Amino acid sequence: MAKGGTYNYDPGKITEDGMDRMRFELGDTMVEGGPDTCALTDEEICAALAMYPKRWKRAKLALLESICRRFAYEVDTKEGPLSFNFYDRAKLWREDYEALKAEVEEENISLPNFGNSRAKKPPYFYTGMMQNQRAGRAGRSGIR
Repeated sequence: MAKGGTYNYDPGKITEDGMDRMRFELGDTMVEGGPDTCALTDEEICAALAMYPKRWKRAKLALLESICRRFAYEVDTKEGPLSFNFYDRAKLWREDYEALKAEVEEENISLPNFGNSRAKKPPYFYTGMMQNQRAGRAGRSGIR
């Protein structure tokens, strides 16, 4: 089965939200070998970015999931002095996937919005605010 797709990378564009930055963040930048050295085609990266516009981490998570599924069946190969350790590369992507998944899930927790004017202020809670100051000095629970 012939693999279609293009493989491009311009390191000068990694400051822009786009395919080159995504390749950079995924570590999938060895485009010279095409499908032999890259995990993703340009078209796959662009499709993920289009599926999740303005949601960079979610697009990256989808691409990492695709990579993990694709390389799940790969085995390490050794032929004479030449060896390919697909497991090590796949393991790194799997760790990235798990970390990003946890981060995205944490960010998706919706918090109630108590009025528009105070929505952007930091919370007023602080460590120890529920401790009873009188109980510490007087040795009582503070409940009367």
